[in-house]
Amino acid sequence: MSNLVLAIDDDKLVHHIVEQSLLHSCKVIHAYSGEEGLKMAAQQRPDIILLDIEMPGPSGFEVCERLKANPQLCDIPVMFLSSKSAISERMRGYNAGGADYIVKPFDSDEMLARIKVLDEYRRQSLKLKQDVQKAQITAEIAMSDSGDMGRIMRYVGQSYHAHDLNTLSAYFFEFFVPLQLQVAVAFWYHDSEVFYSQEGAIQPLEQELLEKHRNGDRFVDFGRRTIINYPKVSLLIKNMPTDDAGLYGRYKDLLPHILEATNAKIKDMEVSEVALTKVEQIGLAFEELSDQLGEVASAYNDKLAQFSAYVSSDQGNGKQAEAKQLFEHFSLINDDFSIIRYKLGEITEVRHELIQSLNQMAKPWGEEDVPAQTDIELF
Repeated sequence: MSNLVLAIDDDKLVHHIVEQSLLHSCKVIHAYSGEEGLKMAAQQRPDIILLDIEMPGPSGFEVCERLKANPQLCDIPVMFLSSKSAISERMRGYNAGGADYIVKPFDSDEMLARIKVLDEYRRQSLKLKQDVQKAQITAEIAMSDSGDMGRIMRYVGQSYHAHDLNTLSAYFFEFFVPLQLQVAVAFWYHDSEVFYSQEGAIQPLEQELLEKHRNGDRFVDFGRRTIINYPKVSLLIKNMPTDDAGLYGRYKDLLPHILEATNAKIKDMEVSEVALTKVEQIGLAFEELSDQLGEVASAYNDKLAQFSAYVSSDQGNGKQAEAKQLFEHFSLINDDFSIIRYKLGEITEVRHELIQSLNQMAKPWGEEDVPAQTDIELF
């Protein structure tokens, strides 16, 4: 990782720490005020910007807003450097356009690790930008030919054929393209969380905000951002049209429908996964039982053969009637063993068929099997 990092801070000690932290991995250039930082960003086009919040002149929040308002600089990830750790400050940083937020004093290893995350985010974002532009063109065409309920119905149909989170997230993001909404999503799957973003990689601050507000209100508005929470899914909208009351209200009425469908789908995926696991466990138990019974039956047959030989020998003379009765009794028990093993074999076969059926249900459909949102002709 050999990136150009611009550090904007009025504290020379912070510049020294940043320089030493990134000495062997990045080239660092320095600005000591917000205005100087804006000029250097325009001249040098750094890969990542480290930005102090409290500085003479424009604050870090103001500098970040001006960077994001510049089409030539808006794609550069910004990490805020601050001595304040409150969630309200982090939300202000995110509203201003920040991608990450680190609290002073910070550890050199932590700084380097966060730089690597932002670099990966930047690379994935640039790679997908062209695809996003193509999708937006397609979305404009689809927008004129399809209505909200048609898209919801199509998404519900698509989600029915999605049996893993990657496939589900692809259909989920496809829904938002015609609406021209930029979103990220968190799936609260079993006891873990899985994050996705339209941009490929989710920003660290976005992930943190989704985690912090997971158990909050259904709608959480801050600036032009909105988080919508359901038990199994949380949606972050990055460009909610809060200045357009009509459109804002339309989205607040519309989006709960897709989130309810997604929430139900994830619950269904969890139940199916647990069911498949239980079926496999039961099947393995029956297989072990069948093997054990096979060993018992084999040993029993050996003993039965020995008993038969004894009855036919000289030692068994005089006890023929009693021995014959015992032999018949043991033979019946042996037949019972055979029937039990046969039934266990049938159960094992049914178990294999059930697993195959569940696996077939969990197999994602191909793109050619599921219509895209842009194919909608309803309404």
